[in-house]
Amino acid sequence: MKKIITLLFLASFGFVQAQQAFKGKGDIKVNVGANLQDGGSGIQGSVDFGLGENFSFGFVTNYLLGVDNFNGFYHDNSYNDYKPDFSDRFDAKARINANLSSVIGVDQLDVYPGLSLGLHNFGGHVGGRYFFTDGFGVFTEIGFPIAKYGNNDGVFDHLNNQTTFSLGASFNL
Repeated sequence: MKKIITLLFLASFGFVQAQQAFKGKGDIKVNVGANLQDGGSGIQGSVDFGLGENFSFGFVTNYLLGVDNFNGFYHDNSYNDYKPDFSDRFDAKARINANLSSVIGVDQLDVYPGLSLGLHNFGGHVGGRYFFTDGFGVFTEIGFPIAKYGNNDGVFDHLNNQTTFSLGASFNL
């Protein structure tokens, strides 16, 4: 019972002390977290720069740490314990966001749909940030490809061309 009361107290304190999630022009947000997807998991880092009341641009990078090695046949070739290269594990994207905290009327929560142009595809994302203090919050994001580059004939081309889920910490600079 003590754990439940402590958890409720911390949660209510976090919501009462919450700060504004997106301030507009000049705002800088940094996200660091886990990237979860089919065939691997890794880390994600992103930075967003506010350009206006509801608009920002930024950059995001992903690196897959845990990737399953491939065993089997692919396009008439046999592979045994085939490991992905750095280029198969890494992705970098430039992105734009529509920050909707002032539109939805909740200052502490920033919901941001957007588009991204990366090394492997053109895609979109939908995310959210919630700030507990002026400098610290949490984020979650779902990214998805819209148009993939190339013929996608490589064994590991699917790694950076699929829906991803990310969550972690967000910082206000």
